[in-house]
Amino acid sequence: MRPVWKLILWGLAAAGLAHAAEPIRVQITTGGHPYDIAFYSLFEGRQDLAVTLNPHPSAFRRDLRKFADVLVLYDLADVDDEKQRANLQAFLEAGRGLVVLHHALASNWQWKWWYEDVVGGRFLMGQDGGMPHSTAKNNELLNARPVAKHPVLEGVGESKVNDEAYKGMWLSPKSQVLMETDSPNNDRAVVWIGPWRKSRVVAIQLGHGPSTYRDPGYRRLVHNAIVWAAGRTN
Repeated sequence: MRPVWKLILWGLAAAGLAHAAEPIRVQITTGGHPYDIAFYSLFEGRQDLAVTLNPHPSAFRRDLRKFADVLVLYDLADVDDEKQRANLQAFLEAGRGLVVLHHALASNWQWKWWYEDVVGGRFLMGQDGGMPHSTAKNNELLNARPVAKHPVLEGVGESKVNDEAYKGMWLSPKSQVLMETDSPNNDRAVVWIGPWRKSRVVAIQLGHGPSTYRDPGYRRLVHNAIVWAAGRTN
């Protein structure tokens, strides 16, 4: 089993947290898709987060409930191993949070429980029944705007980012859409709350590269999503 890599939390001093609330334990899972190392800047200076990086193939081999409050997915991988699936299910059944970012919407695209009951959306990597393969187009200017009032959107306004457009995804009618775009090359929904009710699930389509990572609204959005998924805000 590969060792679990620990991320250094920038500016985090144990003495400074002596009287603060316990930080949210976050496991970031990557693998199966390339990404810029600047992705980790999203967690820079967040003293309320204790971040661990555990990539595939070891990501879900252990009992996640013992190590994490929130799972942040930035991977593209299908979990077929029954033990790893069971660990994911036990984590969510226990009320732990999940944040699904960008290309992770294509993970487990054929695991019906995952995309239908939990995430509430999926990028199709191939044809499924009457639905064709979803499409992606890079270097698109996406104007994302809030369409609801929710703690995940606290301090998040309208954002214009150069990102990757996704078209032809499946979105559950049970998902609560928080942000939309009017780009013709992208589906309308870009941020939503998944239909899973035993814990909190946030899906964020945006997040392809450094230009989005640097956007203040996006940085606030991701942090809000983690805090809300951990149950720290109502």
